[in-house]
Amino acid sequence: MNKPQNIVDTFGRVHDYLRISLTERCNLRCFYCMPEDGIQLRDKAEFMSTEELIFIAKKFVDLGVKKIRLTGGEPTIRKDFSSIIKQLGELPVELGLTTNAVLIDKYIDDLMEAGVKSINISLDSLKEERFNAISRRGYYTKIKENIDLLIKNDFHIKINIVLIKGTNDDEIIDFVKWTVNEKIQIRFIEFMPFDGNNWNFEKKISYKEILTEVDSFFGKDQVEKLKDAPNDTTRNFKIKGGLGSFGIISSVTNPFCDTCNRIRLTADGKIKNCLFSQSEMDLLGAVRNGEEIQDMILENIKGKEKERGGNKSFETLDFSKMKNRTMVSIGG
Repeated sequence: MNKPQNIVDTFGRVHDYLRISLTERCNLRCFYCMPEDGIQLRDKAEFMSTEELIFIAKKFVDLGVKKIRLTGGEPTIRKDFSSIIKQLGELPVELGLTTNAVLIDKYIDDLMEAGVKSINISLDSLKEERFNAISRRGYYTKIKENIDLLIKNDFHIKINIVLIKGTNDDEIIDFVKWTVNEKIQIRFIEFMPFDGNNWNFEKKISYKEILTEVDSFFGKDQVEKLKDAPNDTTRNFKIKGGLGSFGIISSVTNPFCDTCNRIRLTADGKIKNCLFSQSEMDLLGAVRNGEEIQDMILENIKGKEKERGGNKSFETLDFSKMKNRTMVSIGG
């Protein structure tokens, strides 16, 4: 087959960013991501081995992927994490990581060696008791210590906060204040619908609500709009004179589908062309059968819906009829 330069959908969007989930397992139990009873554990043979993961990743790179981000579950709990990060670091891509940072201190040298500069960390509250309640675990202090360690080692840190009405929406200003004195990027993410997380539209905090609160506290003239990068999911701002910045990812009320360049590969080797897509394609099975997967990748992306996996509006969504995985089994 003649390899094309890019993976392009029918709307002309070039897909050059691959998010690979290393595992469905996690050492936290955040209620918006994982059902309270957890997920059914499956045999190791159902998931990509290190060799299969690297093989598939290289096929994507051959098709023009320029950026790979590792996600989970929690990617650092996979026993071969060091090997995976080192091998992917040899590819001609920008390599990033999304983590809860509980174990990240063990891998700082590996990350540096692989050329990882950008790390996204989930932290849904700056109040220890509340965070531990959201995550159903007691790692708040360790996570905060590891964030400080990463900043000290000059990693570019983005803090992801899933905002949920009545849970942590009273901390918006506290998170933005953090960016005044620390060179970090805070990212507020709207609560999104996935299997088992009891989502409903009324629990979301919209882009407009966040900005209104920040403008009211700091003064509208002190909130500076930053230029967003191409394909950026985040609308970015900073408080004038601050060291860091904050952004809003509004997948529900103000989606960014027109510039989407993302592809997701689940830990069991399924390609999802949209976070909200209810269909998947089995790349791992094809690899194990000795089939060529590049045409499959191109076919999958050509079938991508224009926006939100074909859901026109989440406001009128009948969530009971939406067939999607839990967030932890898709990959962040």
